Amino acid sequence: MPKVIHIANAKKRDAEVAVEQHVRRTAVRTVLPDGEEKSNVRLLKNTIQYDITALLEQYDGRLTSFEDGLIEGDPEIDFENVGRMLRGTHKLYVDQDRNIAYRLNLYQVVYGPGGEELERHDINKLPANINTEYPLKWTGRRFDKSEALRRFVFFRKYQLRHINGVTFDFLYNMARELQDSGQMVLVGAGPKGTDPVLLTRGGSPYRGFLEGRALSDRYALILHLSDIELKPLEQ
Repeated sequence: MPKVIHIANAKKRDAEVAVEQHVRRTAVRTVLPDGEEKSNVRLLKNTIQYDITALLEQYDGRLTSFEDGLIEGDPEIDFENVGRMLRGTHKLYVDQDRNIAYRLNLYQVVYGPGGEELERHDINKLPANINTEYPLKWTGRRFDKSEALRRFVFFRKYQLRHINGVTFDFLYNMARELQDSGQMVLVGAGPKGTDPVLLTRGGSPYRGFLEGRALSDRYALILHLSDIELKPLEQ
């Protein structure tokens, strides 16, 4: 089942419609020299007991002793496990003592050009906002398609689809308006339509841009997501 998104148009009329992502698979196949299909494998690089922090502890934190140990042998290599093929792995977080952490607080940290921390947001408790009482709203900020492609890096795109005849007209008119203008419109979430778009709870915040295409009785209304804006270098 596709997800549901609550969205408004330029006249602030809103509706719940379907949204789905299409994955386009390439027709190009990569094969080995003998013509067999290739397969990707994951190999173990090293174990946590042999990382730099653990090794320094073995040498009482003295870097010179650790360097001597590297010259005399290979203390940084787990010969029993390095190179093993990995299957069915799960991502785990560990604390400073390299023990599994079961309770986590995840933060999004924004840094400035000089590497200084500008702001920090707790992303653990931020719920998705694409299907709440507040629809995604047109902000009024529009960009020519060529300008948007130059200014923003788009990571994901989702197609909005109608679920009945009423929502067909609703989405078709939005797509037709955007195509006729040759523009993309910035959409925002929240009561004022100024919040970033969150697809899932604790997910990454994105800027949302609507692109519309219409031909005869067909349409495509696409939600593009971006979290990077390219700015010109200061002279």
